[in-house]
Amino acid sequence: MTVHLIKLCVGVDRVDDLEHWIAQRQLVRLAAGEAPEQIHTTRMTPKRRDELLDGGSLYWVIKGMVLARQRIIDLRSVVTADGISRCQIVMDPELVRTEAQPKRAFQGWRYLKASEAPRDLIALDGDDDLPPDFRRELAELGLL
Repeated sequence: MTVHLIKLCVGVDRVDDLEHWIAQRQLVRLAAGEAPEQIHTTRMTPKRRDELLDGGSLYWVIKGMVLARQRIIDLRSVVTADGISRCQIVMDPELVRTEAQPKRAFQGWRYLKASEAPRDLIALDGDDDLPPDFRRELAELGLL
């Protein structure tokens, strides 16, 4: 049974900002001859590996709203230069926008049941221009 992760996207104000960051990171990886994947390193390793790799995604919370996701490709254990074990969440670089879903701040990542995950958003012209606060209010009213 598929399960997802949810995580705050710190330092990003809009989905466009995250897309730009991913694109820039991909250019750096390709220039270095590395695989075109996005890696997010975290301290804790998810215990539900098989469920995450069975179609799971990492859902990004941007300014208090779940707005996008990336498919999880792999979970890798690594030891960093400081000797601490960490987990690399390896994701497809393609960012999929989702329906806006309010989410309060939390630390680290959390599991997200597939039944509670927001649906993928079908892009509409001009939809990306909504300010985050306005998008949040519309989502809370059930209009997005």
